[in-house]
Amino acid sequence: MTNHTHSSAPVPVGDVVPGDPPVPITVWAVPAPRQGETMSNGMGVRLVHNLTHPTHLVIDLTDGPQLARAIIAASRRSHLQAARLVGWGKEAAALIVTGWPLDAGAGTPAEFFTRCRANLLPGGCVAVLLAHGDPVLPVDVVIAAKQAGMAYLQHIVAADQPPQRGQATSLDIHTDVLIMTRSATDSAGADG
Repeated sequence: MTNHTHSSAPVPVGDVVPGDPPVPITVWAVPAPRQGETMSNGMGVRLVHNLTHPTHLVIDLTDGPQLARAIIAASRRSHLQAARLVGWGKEAAALIVTGWPLDAGAGTPAEFFTRCRANLLPGGCVAVLLAHGDPVLPVDVVIAAKQAGMAYLQHIVAADQPPQRGQATSLDIHTDVLIMTRSATDSAGADG
């Protein structure tokens, strides 16, 4: 006979970084980008498949063809590299991907995130990719995003090799990906 005793779910454990609420840290095992490029092909595929659905629009502000390849392979729509040259268009996107630091023409970080917020679908995300190493840089990105009414949703660390269960190994982290989304609270006074 089946035991009908119910018990509570276990309390979740894992790493989090301070946020409102705390932000989960996820590890993706993907290759490092080549010199002068924002991401590897594996990173582009993970971003597109994890953060969009078919028919969603993606705005590509990265250096290199990796995100464009992932967008085409996943049958998503994109402004691709033309977004940087001719503007982002009038249609709202599900995902905006950019490297950091920003290009000179992007304005201040707060202005950039305000523009991102205005060009996102409800529930859409901005993925900011930065080289791992400077512990202050992610904080600067999060502060600028919050000033524009964005919320810090997730922190992804990209490493060449995945952690092995039961083995004490150090991760060879090469990229931090900060995922921002339109905030549920409109602290910046931006329209929502």
